[in-house]
Amino acid sequence: MKSDLFPTLPDISFAERDPAIIERELIRGYEDAYRLQYGQERKLFPGDPIRLFLNTIAFKLIQQRQLINNAGKMNLLAYARDEYLDHLGALLGVYRLPAQSALTTLKFTLSTSQIGVSVIPAGTRATPGGGDIVFATLTTAEIPEGANEVEVPAHCLVSGVSGNGFVPGQVRKIVDPFPWQMGVENVTVSSGGADIESDENFRERIQIAPELFSVAGPRGAYEYWARSAHQSIIDVDVIGPPQIEPGHVEIYPLMRGGEIPTQDILDLVYKTCNAENVRPLTDYLSVLPPIKTTYDLNVTYWINRSRATQAVAIQTAVEKAVQDWIVWQKSKLGRDLDPSVLNHLMVAVGAKRPEIISPVFTVLEYAELSVPGEISVTFGGLEDE
Repeated sequence: MKSDLFPTLPDISFAERDPAIIERELIRGYEDAYRLQYGQERKLFPGDPIRLFLNTIAFKLIQQRQLINNAGKMNLLAYARDEYLDHLGALLGVYRLPAQSALTTLKFTLSTSQIGVSVIPAGTRATPGGGDIVFATLTTAEIPEGANEVEVPAHCLVSGVSGNGFVPGQVRKIVDPFPWQMGVENVTVSSGGADIESDENFRERIQIAPELFSVAGPRGAYEYWARSAHQSIIDVDVIGPPQIEPGHVEIYPLMRGGEIPTQDILDLVYKTCNAENVRPLTDYLSVLPPIKTTYDLNVTYWINRSRATQAVAIQTAVEKAVQDWIVWQKSKLGRDLDPSVLNHLMVAVGAKRPEIISPVFTVLEYAELSVPGEISVTFGGLEDE
C-alpha cells in the first residue's frame, strides 16, 4: 500500500498479478504452441486435464508475481516498510529512532537527618506500584549532613509510552532498601516515553533528509571536500568556533605517510573548499599545515641471550618496528604521542627489554602532529633471562 505522504504519485506494479489474465495467457500460450506444432486447433475447455494442470501453474505464478511486485516496491520510499524502510534510510544516513524511556524527577526525603552524607546510588528504583513500571535514578545523589532531601533525575526501566503520565506524588514506593527510613515521590509528571518510531514518521524524515545536507557547513562536510581535493590526503582536522572566533574555519590537511602538505596542496584544498557552491557564504576559510610537535627518540634495547643466533635479524626487525611506529605516530592529526605502542612493537619482533628514555606520553590537540627530531636507537647487547 502506497503511503499517504505521496498522494500525487501514481500506483505502480512490477508484475502482472491478475489471476484471470495470468490464466488466460497460459491457456493462449498452450493453444498457440499446439497449433504451430501440429497445424490444427486445440481448445482447452473447462475440465480439460491440461487446462487443470495449467491452472496449478497459474496458481504458482500468481504467488511468484506477488513476491516480485513486493520486492520491487520495497525499494521505493512510498511503499517500503519495516526493515526495508530501514535500509532505505541508511542510504541517507537516517536511522529509525529507538523506543525512549519516560523521564521524571524523584525527590528522596529522609525521615530524620543523618550523621554524615547520605548517598543515593545511581540506579535506585521507585515505583507507583500495581504493575511493572519502575523508575531508576540516572545519577548518584548525596544528601548533605543537616539536610533531609534531594531531587534526582530518573528514567523508566520500561521503554515506551507506558511510563508517561504519572503525576507528582504517584511514584512513591522505594524498591531498593536503605539502612535508614526514607520516602520518595516524583515531583514532575513523567513524560518523554515513546515507542519505536513508526514507518510513516520515519518515512517522512527520510524524505526531508536531503534538506540537512550541507555543502560544507558541518565539520564532516569540510573534511569530505578537503579530502576530495587530493587522493594523498589521509586526514583532515577542521576547527571552528568555539576554538576560534565566530565566522572563521581552519582546515589542516595531512598527507600520506604523515607528510606535511606543500603550499600547492594547501592551495588546492583552499580552492576546493572555498568554491562558491561549497563554502557557506558567512565562513572565512583558512587552510594551514598541521601544527608540528617535535620529539626526540632515545631508546635502548636488549636481546635475550638464548636468541643470540637471531640477533642480527632481530636488530633489523627492531629498526623497522621503530620506523613503523614513527610513521604510525604521524599518520593521524591529534594522535597522542604514545611510547607504549613503540614498546609493544619492539617486544613483538624480539627485543627483550626496550628502555625508552624519550619521548614521554604527551596529549596532542586538534591539528597537532608529532614529528621526530633526533633519533637514537641503541642495541644494548645480549642479556640473560
